[in-house]
Parts: sequence; C-alpha cells; structure tokens
Amino acid sequence: MRLLLVDPAAFTPQYDHELAAALGRRGIDVELITSRFRFGDAPEPNGYGRTELFYPVSNRVFRRSRLRLPLKAAEHGVGLVRLRSQLGQILHHQWLAAPEIDNRVLRMLRPTVFTAHDLLPRRTASKHELWSRLLQRFHRVVVHTQHGHQTLAELGVEPRKLRVIAHPVYASDPPRRDDGATVLALGIIRPYKGLGDAIAAVKRLDDARLLVVGDPMEPVEGYQAEAGSRAEWRLGYADEAELDRALGEATVAVFPYRPELDQSGALMRALGAGVPAVVYDVGGLAEPVREFDAGRVVQAGDVTALTEALSELLGDAAALERAREGARRARETLTWDAAAAAHAELYEELV
Repeated sequence: MRLLLVDPAAFTPQYDHELAAALGRRGIDVELITSRFRFGDAPEPNGYGRTELFYPVSNRVFRRSRLRLPLKAAEHGVGLVRLRSQLGQILHHQWLAAPEIDNRVLRMLRPTVFTAHDLLPRRTASKHELWSRLLQRFHRVVVHTQHGHQTLAELGVEPRKLRVIAHPVYASDPPRRDDGATVLALGIIRPYKGLGDAIAAVKRLDDARLLVVGDPMEPVEGYQAEAGSRAEWRLGYADEAELDRALGEATVAVFPYRPELDQSGALMRALGAGVPAVVYDVGGLAEPVREFDAGRVVQAGDVTALTEALSELLGDAAALERAREGARRARETLTWDAAAAAHAELYEELV
C-alpha cells in the first residue's frame, strides 16, 4: 500500500514522523508530503520518504511575519494541485492549513482521510457550515477522543466515517531531577492555554515554582510581572534536548486550557515522560488522565480546584507516585505502533 501523509504547513513534524515511521514498520510505503519546518530541524525520515511540496518560498523567506500570508495562500493552492500528481493509493491529511482554499481546490480523486487534531481550528472555528461541507467530503475522519467523535457527529459528519484513534504519547525517560515542587507549563504559549490560571494556582502554594517552557504566540510581559520570582521562563522553540531537560525537572505538568482543542501534544509529551498532569476538563484532555489515573481533572476555570489538585500531588508522596504509575501505564499503552495498527485497519477499509 502506498500512503501519502500530508501536513502542508508542518504543524506537527514530530507527530508526522512518529506515525509515518510506525506505519513504515507495518510494511506500508509512506511518503510524508509537507514543507520546510521553520523553527528547527525536522526529524530525519526513518522507514518513510519525505517531500517538501508546499510553500517553497514563504516558508524559507519568512518566519512568523504576517507578510508571508498572501504568498502562503497562493502557494497553498498550487501545492494542492501538485499533490494530485503524487503517486499513492490513499491520501491522509493531518491538517487543513487553509480550509477555504482546501474546500475549493482539494479533490477527492482517491480514498482520502483527515485527522481532526483541533476539531475546528481556532481561526475558522465559527465557520460551521464550511467545516461541515469540507469534513463530509472525506471518506474517513480520525479524532483522538470520544469528545471529538461526539463534536463532529453533532456538526453533521456521518458517524460511519468517524474513527477514534487515541493520540499516542511521546515516550521518553529523561533523568529525574525534579525537586518535588516544580509545576511545568509546557508548549506554545497562546491565550487559550490558561497560563494566568497556572500562575495564580502556583502563587497560592507556598513552596511550588512554575517552569514555563514554550514559544510565545502572545505577549508574556504581563504574565512575567504577575509570576515574579515564582516562575522560571525558557522561551522559544524547545528542541528534544530542552524538552527532556524540562520534563526531567517537572514534578507535575499543568494544562488549564480553555475550550479550543480536543487533545494536546504537550500533554502527551508529559505523560510519555512519566510526568503526571493536572488538566481542566475541556475537550478530550481529561480522557487519558482519567483512563490511566495519571493525575487530576478539575472543572474548567476553577483556579481553587486547580490549586487543590496541585497541592495534593505535590504534598502527598503516595498520591504523586500513583499518578506517576498512571502516566507510565499511558506510556506503555498509547504507543505509536498501536496507533499505526488502527490506522492500517482504517486504510484497509478504503482500498
């Protein structure tokens, strides 16, 4: 079987790499169709091919400048047209980088799958009719959680097209250097990540410190002033070594997100490193934490409950160890090989 795995804007190069490699281990001929990753080195292909078909100019000339957007839009349509000539039995889109253009230009000339990582991405989340039309065109739609399945079914996607395939963890075993009091806020810093709630909770705990690791997509000066000496900031794109360093220092990780996504790659990083998590009950974030008893789930927006959950894990060695055991169970169960087997079964339905 020849599979084209498509992530035009290289939104999730590590996810693409792990899934493509796991599918390759199952004997599937995988070609990752993507673009140059703008913020670091993309993983080297291992058992699959890689073609940088999209954004040959905009991803090389610009970084985050808004000046690249008109050129990127033009290049996106060209890339979709070029994609039609690529040889493959199945097309699997990981992201729809420009849904208005995708809806007009994308052709379902062969069995086509889409993974709805964010369900309805933030920039176009209000365009329900657009997303309903676009998602209905795919032969199958993958979601990571039962919450995602319910959300897209309510949007009008036929249940027979939907498949729940849990987001695997990013397994690692960094040297443990945590001091028993470090709360990690990991990942790109955006307004919906609820960093202010994490700061407020940590400031209510006498001995805790907050470690913030991520690339800011919003101003952070206000957060820094509010946190004062209670937080350490490691800002910018974090490579694998920096991620391991942060995860090795973390006692627990915190995800006080607002409702905007279904699942978090940063959460799966933490669980994959054996780090328990405290999460708000939004989207599908709670599902792996509850299933594996890998931390605590609290009501969204409840900073008091967030504080109490962190206090329990930081202050009770037995509770912390049980949560760590849960994170390790998640690491053993939510593997990339298991996800590849589920994807392979889905592909077989279509060929």
